[in-house]
Amino acid sequence: MADRSVTLVVCGAPLTLRTADLVTALQGGGWQPRVVGTPSAREWLDADAVERLTGRSPQFDYRAPTLDPRSGPPAALVVCPASFNTLNKAAAGAMDTYALGQICEAIGMRLPTLVVPMVNDKLWGHPAWPSSLAVLRTAGVRLVDIHTGQLGEVPTKSGTGAEVIERFDPAWLVAQLDALTAG
Repeated sequence: MADRSVTLVVCGAPLTLRTADLVTALQGGGWQPRVVGTPSAREWLDADAVERLTGRSPQFDYRAPTLDPRSGPPAALVVCPASFNTLNKAAAGAMDTYALGQICEAIGMRLPTLVVPMVNDKLWGHPAWPSSLAVLRTAGVRLVDIHTGQLGEVPTKSGTGAEVIERFDPAWLVAQLDALTAG
């Protein structure tokens, strides 16, 4: 059986409130998720729910040197939701958090990487944003529209986070991840 391990990186954005739903959908699709959070995700993420579902607490920090390292790279990496800050830093190669380290390593190893930006329309117009997306695309990262689950990316209208998380279907992630890793 093929490796179906996936690292799910979550950022500090409203869709992080549905991490348990994302984990459940991934598991239902035969994936074995490990959840990693950015520092900003701590307040959004239900760590107890993640631990109940995966048997492991979400990881926010680098492991202590006294702990055993994990067994190797995952088969794929998903960033959902992906924030403006995290994606700009990842595109620049910044690794100042454990979550960014996971993203940069996945990109550097050319692991199948799926990203669902949750970036509002006010930030979308920032001049650094188009070039960050271009760097990620060039590196083979697949960007997914948070509103439709299709490949591509569009901004989230500021103030509509609750509506976006209500409409988001975690099955979209599984379908895109399966398509990305099929070939």
